[in-house]
Amino acid sequence: MGHSLAASNPFVADSEPESRADFIRKTYLHLAGAVMAFIGIETVLLQLPIIHQFALFAMSSNLVWLGIIGGFMIVSWLARSLAAQSESKAVQYSGLALYVVAEALLFAPLIIFAQLVTGGGVIMTAAFMTLLLFGGLTAVVFFTGSDFSFLKTTLTVGAFVALGLIVSGALFGFGLGTWFSVGMIAFASGAILYDTSNVMRHYREDQYVGASLELFASVALLFWYVLRLLISLYGRS
Repeated sequence: MGHSLAASNPFVADSEPESRADFIRKTYLHLAGAVMAFIGIETVLLQLPIIHQFALFAMSSNLVWLGIIGGFMIVSWLARSLAAQSESKAVQYSGLALYVVAEALLFAPLIIFAQLVTGGGVIMTAAFMTLLLFGGLTAVVFFTGSDFSFLKTTLTVGAFVALGLIVSGALFGFGLGTWFSVGMIAFASGAILYDTSNVMRHYREDQYVGASLELFASVALLFWYVLRLLISLYGRS
């Protein structure tokens, strides 16, 4: 069954130009849909009193926040596993939907904090900066045709280092500071280069839902740390 699916859905890199263009169109339409769904869900969540209570709970302790991140990582793994399935589109969409909802819940405390500290002005600025960075990085991959798979090892090591710093900061009570956000913006930018290149070379024509999830995850990571950086800079002004 798996062999027949792979045969009928070749890798995008081996596809005809029309099929490749159709895959790209579907991937980025799904990415746009995921972003719009995230905005819609976040808007609804922020109107709910229980979400504000959740935000206060999340910000009450570093260990609580660490537990929330741990829960998100488990849900993220499950969502990615579902979206990577090629046998059922319904399963793929359930994975993408689960991931978007989980991201919206994770972002709620940060968005509320940004509103309290800055009045919310930096949120749109962060969104605009994220869009510009994502567009520029995507253009680099598409127009140069470069293969950024060499970033895999660097990103893997960087992910473990970042996770170690986050856990250590939560356990020992030290702040990671502005430069950590700058470093994570660089990390997320590398992830976008890698994911965009990977999508074009190592995904099959029927895996556009999973491809859009991976891109959305990198965009969300970039937005998170751009927003954190702007909040930090606002506090210094």
